[in-house]
Amino acid sequence: MKAASVLAATALVVGLAACSDDDGDGSGATTNASDSVTATSTVPDSVEGTAPADTEGPTTVAPTTSVALAPGSVVLTPVSEGFERPVDVAWRPGDDQPYVVEQHGVVSVDRNGARQVVLDLSDAVTGDSEQGLLGLAFHPNESFAYVNYTDLDGDTVIAEYAVADDGSFDTAAPRVVLTIEQPYANHNGGGIRFGPDSYLYIGMGDGGSGGDPRRNGLDLSTLLGKLLRIDPRPSGDAPYGVPADNPFIGIAGARPEIWSIGLRNPWRFSFDADTGDLWIGDVGQDDWEEIDVVAAADGAGRATNFGWSAFEGTHRYNDDQSADGVTMPVYEYDHGSGCSVSGGVVVRGSAVPALEGWYVFGDFCSGRLVALRFGTAGLEVIDLVETGPISSIAEGPDGALYVLDHDAGVVLRADAA
Repeated sequence: MKAASVLAATALVVGLAACSDDDGDGSGATTNASDSVTATSTVPDSVEGTAPADTEGPTTVAPTTSVALAPGSVVLTPVSEGFERPVDVAWRPGDDQPYVVEQHGVVSVDRNGARQVVLDLSDAVTGDSEQGLLGLAFHPNESFAYVNYTDLDGDTVIAEYAVADDGSFDTAAPRVVLTIEQPYANHNGGGIRFGPDSYLYIGMGDGGSGGDPRRNGLDLSTLLGKLLRIDPRPSGDAPYGVPADNPFIGIAGARPEIWSIGLRNPWRFSFDADTGDLWIGDVGQDDWEEIDVVAAADGAGRATNFGWSAFEGTHRYNDDQSADGVTMPVYEYDHGSGCSVSGGVVVRGSAVPALEGWYVFGDFCSGRLVALRFGTAGLEVIDLVETGPISSIAEGPDGALYVLDHDAGVVLRADAA
C-alpha cells in the first residue's frame, strides 16, 4: 500500500450522491470501439484532526498567494436562481455564460436577460434519487457538448450534441457515445470532464446497492467503479476511441477504457488547470468521505487504485478484496460533519485572491464548503462557509468560484467577505 497522505478529520442525511444502500459491459478495441457498450448558515470551526507523520501531497500543489484564508473569509452570493435541483455547471469555450444542468433533464443558459433551454431530456431520463441528467462537458476544441444521464432503464448514457455558434444544441441529431448497464439505482457517478489531453474522462460509481456487493470496484472486467478515459471523436464509424496509452490495454479480461480503479461513487472530479493534477471527491459508504489526488507527474490517475472496496477511506472494508497497491486519500472526514462529498476544484482564478491554490470542495448533506491545500507546514484544512446541499463546484472563465445549492435551486458565487 502506498504511504500517501491522509488527514482524519473529526469532522446528516442521505444526499444526491450519498451513501445509500438501496438495491437497484462488453468489449472495446484498443483504437476504436466498434459499438456502444452495454455493461452486465453559520460558519463552523476549522476542521481538526491529526495527520500521520508521512503526510505529503503532490509537490505541484502549493500556496500561490500570501493573502490569508480563514473561516468566514468567503461569502456566497446568489447570481442565478429558479433552477430545479441543479447538479452541474459548465462553460462553452469562448462563452462566458454558465450552462446549468438540472437533475430532471434540462440544460439552460441565461442570455440577454432571459433563460434559454438548450436541452430538454426530461422525457428520456430517470430523475429520482441519485439518477437523472448528472453531468455536462463541452469539447475544448470542437463544437460538441457531452452529457451523462441515466435513461428510462436506469442505465448510464453518454451522448453527444452538436453546438451552434449561438450556443444552442442540435437536439434533432444526438449521438450515443457509450451506454453502461446499471444493476442498481444508486452510485451512478455522473462526473464528465475533458482532461488537459483533450480526452473525455467519465466517473463511474460501483453499480450501487451498498458495500459493493458485486465487487465491481477492483474488477477490471467492468466499467463500474472506475474513472474512464476515451476519445469521443474517433475516426471512422466507431462511437468512440480508446487512447493508445490507456493503462489496461492488452491485459486479458480488462476493459481498455479504464483509467483508474477502486472508486465507490466519484460524483465530481477535476483537473488542476495549472498543474494537470487529478482531484476526486469519492462518496463513502457508512463512515468516511474522501478526497483523492494524483499529481500529473505521477500519471494523473493513470492505473491508480483508489482502494474501494478493500478500503473505505483509509479504513479496511471488504476483507476479501486485495489491499495491495492502494493509493490512499489525502483527506477524509467522518459522518459527524457530513455524509456525501461533492468534489471541487483547485482555484486558479483571481476573483478571491485568498482562495488561489486551494482545493475547494463541499458536502451535500451538511452544506459545508471546505478548502484544503498542501503548504509548507503540511496539509491545511479550513471550513469556509455553510449553505444548503452542495451538488457541484466549478471555476468560471471569469476566475470566480461557483457553487450549486441543490435544494434551493441557486447558483452561488464565492466572494471575499
